[in-house]
Amino acid sequence: MDQIQNRPQIVVAGAGFGGMEAVRALARAPVDITIIDQHNHHTFQPLLYQVATAALSSPDIAWPIRSILRHQENARVVMAEVTGIDIAERIVRAGPIEVAYDFLVLATGATHSYFGHDEWAEAAPGLKSVDDALEIRRRILLAFEHAEIADNPAKRQRLLTFVIVGGGPTGVEMAGAIAEIAQHTLRSDFRRIDPGAARIVLVEAGPRILPTFPERLSAYAQQSLERMGVEVKTDSLVTDCRKDGVVLKNGGIDSETIIWAAGVKASPAAQWIGAKTDRAGRIKVGPHLEVPGHPEIFAVGDTAVLADPDAPQIPGIAPAAKQMGKYVGRLIAARAAGREMPKPFTYRHFLDLATVGRKSAVVRRGRLQLTGYLGWWFWGIAHIYFLIGVRNRFVVALNWFWSYVTFQRGARVIAER
Repeated sequence: MDQIQNRPQIVVAGAGFGGMEAVRALARAPVDITIIDQHNHHTFQPLLYQVATAALSSPDIAWPIRSILRHQENARVVMAEVTGIDIAERIVRAGPIEVAYDFLVLATGATHSYFGHDEWAEAAPGLKSVDDALEIRRRILLAFEHAEIADNPAKRQRLLTFVIVGGGPTGVEMAGAIAEIAQHTLRSDFRRIDPGAARIVLVEAGPRILPTFPERLSAYAQQSLERMGVEVKTDSLVTDCRKDGVVLKNGGIDSETIIWAAGVKASPAAQWIGAKTDRAGRIKVGPHLEVPGHPEIFAVGDTAVLADPDAPQIPGIAPAAKQMGKYVGRLIAARAAGREMPKPFTYRHFLDLATVGRKSAVVRRGRLQLTGYLGWWFWGIAHIYFLIGVRNRFVVALNWFWSYVTFQRGARVIAER
């Protein structure tokens, strides 16, 4: 028992992609790990929009952390919200408990950024968690239900107008999915309204959607959305979000369903340890993803940014978080075993992809660029591959096949808040 107590104590804050990879990389190390998260599940965030648009149910993309780690004997799970860290005493405070650490991995992710207008959150929810997805799904489906019984034409039109703010992959995917719901899934379900007449508007402040993609793929995505009936408004900065619509620098749109996909900011992890940050609140880390001045503390995923301005920056995507988490786990394992530390972290970028509705996607892998049906298949296979567990891969593939054949979305239950 004394030998176990003397083993290095590792605390991982956050059970996202980065945190889970760090824990797995330490599976065979002579350490004890405590992973802390305010939720009891790990979420496959790239498919949250499919829960929000009723294509998948939440258990298809979210799995209990305890179940994932049930065979890893050196790991324990604590469901609690981290509220502070005592770096002098090396203690993590999470609700009513305190957990001591020898090494700390901050993998607390990011949340929505409303660029100084947090009051917009009530009118325009973002998409970062299962709860967010269920709330957005509730609002989308209720909009059609309320439109069915609305007698005022202006009210009905406002209910049937959906605004997505932000032209990155999440915004593009949401816009395409809502268009499919309106034009196919709900087409025969209502008697007083025509769901296909719904107005879907994608608003982007910059000159083009998917700005991190090559211009050719960005243009293809916009053309695909427009063929689906989506209005794409670029160079349209949002200046206000209200319950009855958005105000743009060049006009406004009346809508009761607004979805925020425009920006993110890091969790308050930097405040807990007094670390330097960038404008998005991400902790500036050294070449080994360590917090400067605290070699026992690491930050990964959306919580971290390389302090060296000349170093290639790491995008805030799932593969990057996984690579960072695995690297830190292996580094800690090496230090705990007295082995030589690995070389500084180097991110390897494999691909960019986004789906644009049914049978259409854009994919970039190095010089390879795919669009249309072939890109859609590539997108689907890539996402199924990265899901956890054979059962989940099978269920998601089956649901997608059923949706493709029947145009139906099975997860259309409207849940209460």
